[in-house]
Amino acid sequence: MITRLNKYLADCGVASRRKAEELILQGRISVNGQTVHNLTIKIDSEKDTVEFDGEKLKSKANVYYLLNKPKGIISSTNDEKKRRTVLDLIKSDKRIFPVGRLDYNTTGVLFLTNDGEFSHWLTHPKNNIPRVYEVKLDKPLVEDHRQKLLKGIYIENKMSKFTKIIFPNAGDKKSVELACVEGRNHFVKKMFGVLGYRVNELNRKSFGGIKADIKVGMYRKLTADEVKELYDRYDK
Repeated sequence: MITRLNKYLADCGVASRRKAEELILQGRISVNGQTVHNLTIKIDSEKDTVEFDGEKLKSKANVYYLLNKPKGIISSTNDEKKRRTVLDLIKSDKRIFPVGRLDYNTTGVLFLTNDGEFSHWLTHPKNNIPRVYEVKLDKPLVEDHRQKLLKGIYIENKMSKFTKIIFPNAGDKKSVELACVEGRNHFVKKMFGVLGYRVNELNRKSFGGIKADIKVGMYRKLTADEVKELYDRYDK
């Protein structure tokens, strides 16, 4: 799998991605016997030999799953109320966890992995990785409120906004599709709630451009190409 050298070092447990960059600049990392100083270098984790202070490294086996989350499932590794969690839906021999969360009755795209660096990168607001949601409201969304949600409103003392709001069916103003780059708890519901709307149904249509191309309640592994494309598209 083609990956950035700093991420590979983090996957091997050498250091965080930022600290790994310092090691590269210090000349402590070599690839195929050659010391490297280029922070943007990419390696093939299956073919290239990477050494840290002369010691050969081997990354742990990371796994990446795409789940089309159904209603009535907790996006957590366990639940004190003994409700079913997303881990009950996936058979894996790795210790995986969800990347961010979807509410109990929210459906759609949810990633699960054992790669902490990937999870942090995907959910950090500064990376501006888009989430697209399909929303059903309790009443029609008026144009003035649509504009406010696009320009920004305050929730939890922070200016927040959607980057896109459209009506897939022009005659149905209760059904909207929106995009945002935030992943705070109940973010979509809180945004609409400030303006007096209740979200009756919420589905995450895509995350980072990856859609739920499987049936609700089903899952599949993300391919190496899909993970690479995510990094290539947003890891600037």
